[in-house]
Amino acid sequence: MDSKGYRRGSFQSSTSDEDMVEVAGGTLDFSMSDDVPPLDREMAEGFSSYNGGGMNGSSKIIDFLEEPLPGVGTYEDFNTIDWVREKSRDRDRHREITNKSKESTWALIHSVSDAFSGWLLMLLIGLLAGAIAGLIDISAHWMTDLKEGVCLQGFWYNHEHCCWTSQETTFQDRDKCPEWRTWAQLLTGNQGGEALAYVLNYFMYVLWALLFSLLAVLLVRGFAPYACGSGIPEIKTILSGFIIRGYLGKWTLLIKTVTLVLAVSSGLSLGKEGPLVHVACCCGNILCHLFTKYRKNEAKRREVLSAAAAAGVSVAFGAPIGGVLFSLEEVSYYFPLKTLWRSFFAALVAAFTLRSINPFGNSRLVLFYVEFHTPWHLLELVPFILLGIFGGLWGAFFIRSNIAWCRRRKTTKLGKYPVTEVIVVTAITAILAFPNEYTRMSTSELISELFNDCGLLDSSQLCEYINDFNSTKGDDLPDRAAGPGVHKAMWLLSLALIFKAFITIFTFGMKVPSGLFIPSMAVGAIAGRLLGVGMEQLAYYHHDWGIFHSWCSQGADCITPGLYAMVGAAACLGGVTRMTVSLVVIMFELTGGLEYIVPLMAAAMTSKWVADAIGREGIYDAHIRLNGYPFLEAKEEFSHKTLAMDVMRPRRSDPALTVLTQDSMTVEDVEAIVNETTYSGYPVVVSRESQRLVGFVLRRDLIISIENARKKQDGIVSSSVIYFTDHSPPLPPSSPSTLKLRSILDLSPFTVTDQTPMEIVVDIFRKLGLRQCLVTHNGKLLGIITKKDVLKHIAQMANQDPDSILFN
Repeated sequence: MDSKGYRRGSFQSSTSDEDMVEVAGGTLDFSMSDDVPPLDREMAEGFSSYNGGGMNGSSKIIDFLEEPLPGVGTYEDFNTIDWVREKSRDRDRHREITNKSKESTWALIHSVSDAFSGWLLMLLIGLLAGAIAGLIDISAHWMTDLKEGVCLQGFWYNHEHCCWTSQETTFQDRDKCPEWRTWAQLLTGNQGGEALAYVLNYFMYVLWALLFSLLAVLLVRGFAPYACGSGIPEIKTILSGFIIRGYLGKWTLLIKTVTLVLAVSSGLSLGKEGPLVHVACCCGNILCHLFTKYRKNEAKRREVLSAAAAAGVSVAFGAPIGGVLFSLEEVSYYFPLKTLWRSFFAALVAAFTLRSINPFGNSRLVLFYVEFHTPWHLLELVPFILLGIFGGLWGAFFIRSNIAWCRRRKTTKLGKYPVTEVIVVTAITAILAFPNEYTRMSTSELISELFNDCGLLDSSQLCEYINDFNSTKGDDLPDRAAGPGVHKAMWLLSLALIFKAFITIFTFGMKVPSGLFIPSMAVGAIAGRLLGVGMEQLAYYHHDWGIFHSWCSQGADCITPGLYAMVGAAACLGGVTRMTVSLVVIMFELTGGLEYIVPLMAAAMTSKWVADAIGREGIYDAHIRLNGYPFLEAKEEFSHKTLAMDVMRPRRSDPALTVLTQDSMTVEDVEAIVNETTYSGYPVVVSRESQRLVGFVLRRDLIISIENARKKQDGIVSSSVIYFTDHSPPLPPSSPSTLKLRSILDLSPFTVTDQTPMEIVVDIFRKLGLRQCLVTHNGKLLGIITKKDVLKHIAQMANQDPDSILFN
C-alpha cells in the first residue's frame, strides 16, 4: 500500500486520511492468552517516589494543555472535519454558558446574546447577499446593453432606463429613442447605409464580448482561482464536512462578484443564479468570523452556510421558500430543524433587501416574472409529459457531454490554456449569436419573452398573429392563426435551441463564473414554446377533432404557449440537476400561478425518471466525482455484502498498523512516526503486545502540542516520555520530565468489529459524518477504515476507478 498522501497541482495537504501503516515493530496477535495490563497502570505504594523525576531529580510532571492551545482541534486544508467531535464541543460550550448564566447578571446577558447571535448573523447574511445580488443585476443589465450602444443622457443608463425618460418614444417603438445610440450611429453619425451599420454593430458586439470575457478570466486567474465555475459542487462538498481554505474567502467573494457581471455581460451561455449561491455562502463564511460560536466550530459554521445557500437561491430567483427547499434537497448534508427556521429567515431578509433595491424597475425580483390566468386542460398533460421526456433526455445528454469535455480539459493540454479557451468560446458564441435576435439578447430576457403570454399590446415577433375578431372579453384573446412574424420566430427559435443546447456543453466549467440554471431553462423554454405554438395552431385549425372538441371551441382561448415554455424550462432544469420539490416551488414562485403546480410536477418527475434511467448522477454530483472530492452521497443505497475486514487497512500483505502506545514512547519516537508517515491521526494502544485500544489522537494536535511543550515547558527533550494516561508511568529518578497529552486524546473513538457488514459502516459514516472508524477483534485493535476507504470501496463496487477519490 502506498503510504504517500495524494498530491495534485495546488491541492496539497500535509496529511492524509489514508490507512495508518508502517508500525515500528510488533505484529498483531489475536490470541487472548497474554497478560493484558490495565489501561491506566495502577502504581504501587511508593507511587510518589516514581513521579518522573526531572533532570535534577526534582519531581516535575508537566500536565500540559490544561488550557487549549491555539490550533489544537483545528483541521488541515483538504481534510474532512470530525462532525461528532465538533458537535460534542459545541454541547460542552453551551452547557458551560447555561450553568454560568445562573451565577450573575452579566453571565445571563452573555447567555442571551449567545442565543440571539445566530438570528443576528442570518439578518446580516440576508442584507449582504441581497445587496450584492442587486448590484450584480443592475451592473449586468447595463453592461449587456453596452455591447449594442450607449445612452447620451448618461452612459450609466441601460437601454430601457434611457428610453423611459425620453419624450419622443411611441408605444409601438418603445425600445427606440433618440437618446439611445447604437455604436454604428455613434461612429458614422447616421451617414452609412444599413449594411455598414449592421457590420459595425456586429463588430462592436463581438469586441465588447471578447473584452468582458478576457477581463473576467484574467481576474479569476490572477486573484482568485476558486471564483470560477458555479461553485455548487464545492459547496455541497464543504457542507458535507470537507475543508477547502480560501474557497469562501474575501478575495473569492470580491472577484466572483466582479467577474460574474463580466461573464454574464459577455453573452456567454451561462447564468448568474448558481454563482449567486457561492457568493451568498462567501458572505456567510466571512460574517461567521464576527461571532466566536461560529468562528471556532466547523459544524456550526456549516449550519450557517446551509442558510446562506438558501439566501443565494432566494435572491437568484426571487423565491425564498424555493431557496430553503433547494438548500435542504440539493446542497445540505446536515440540516436540523433550527437551520430550517434560520434559512427561512435569511432567505426572507435577502428577498426583502433585493425587492427594496428593485434592480429591474418592475417591482419584481427577477426579469422573467409572469402571470398566467388561463386554466389548463387534463389532455394537455400529454404534451407536458413529452416536455418532461425531452428535459430528461437533454439533461442526461448534457451531463455526459459536459463531463467528457471537462475530463478532456483536465487530462490534455487544453487545461493549460484557460484564457485561450475562454476567448475562443466567447468569439464563437458572439459570432454565431449576433445574427439571431433570440441569441443576441441576454438569456434572462429570452426566457422572459418565451414565458410571456401574448396580449393585444405586445409588439414581439412571437405575438404577430392574424387578428380576425371584432371584440374580446377582458384580457383573454382567442387562439388565432399564426402570422409571418410567428413563422419567422419559430425558425429563429429552432436555430437558437440547437445553438444553446450545444454551446452550453463547452461553456460550463470554463475558468469564469458560470451558472447552469439559466441556460438549461432557456433550452427547455425554447422547446416548450415551439411545442406550445404547435399545439395552439393545431387547436385553431382542427378544433373539431375529438381531442379538442370537448374543451376548445372556435374563438376560445385554449392553449397558452407561455405555459408550455415554463413547463419545458422546469423539465430541462430538472433533467440536469435532478431537483424535484425545490424546482417546482421555485417555478411556482417565479410565475405566481398555483393552478400550474400539477403540470410542473408532472414534467419535473418525468424528467427525473428519464434522466435517472440513463445515468444516476445529476450535474453537480458528476462534477464532485470528476474532481475527486470525498463526498458520501446520502441518497444512494449500499447493497453489497462485504464486511469491515474487507475494507479496513492494513490489508494482509501490508505492514502493520501505525500506533502510539499510551505511556512508553518518547518525544523522539513520536516525532519520528509523524515525520515518516502522512496520516491524519494515530490510534493509541496500551502496548504493542496487547494492542488494547485506548483512544485516537490527531496528527495536527500532536504536532502543535509537542512544539509548544518544547518551547514553553522546562525539561522537555527528545528522550522525554509522552503519556496519555491519568498518571505518569514509573521512571528512574534521573529521567527527564514527562509530557502528559491526555487532553488531546479522543477517549471515545468509533469502533466496529471486523465482522460488521459494510452497509452498517457506510450508514454510520453518512449519518454521523465520521472521518475514521477503528476496527477491533475480540477487543483488540485490528485496523482502521477512513472516509476515503469507504468512498474507494463504493467506487470499486460500482466498477469505477477507486483512485479517482483524490482527497481525504
